[in-house]
Amino acid sequence: MTATNNPDELNYEQARTELERVVRALDDPELPLDEMMALWEKGEKLASLCEQRLEGARARFDEVTRATESDEN
Repeated sequence: MTATNNPDELNYEQARTELERVVRALDDPELPLDEMMALWEKGEKLASLCEQRLEGARARFDEVTRATESDEN
């Protein structure tokens, strides 16, 4: 992992960067199947983490937007 061995501690940018690294590694045709599967699983976890981080950001944005709109009315 980029900053830590625990993916849950990565922020969105770190997780995305690590996911990009995993995808590049998966392009290696010489990669043994076991390593490929481990990387695939890691990539799935990172993709899910990225989605969670984005959903959290969307929720915060929506909350701030609603609060701002309420204050204006």
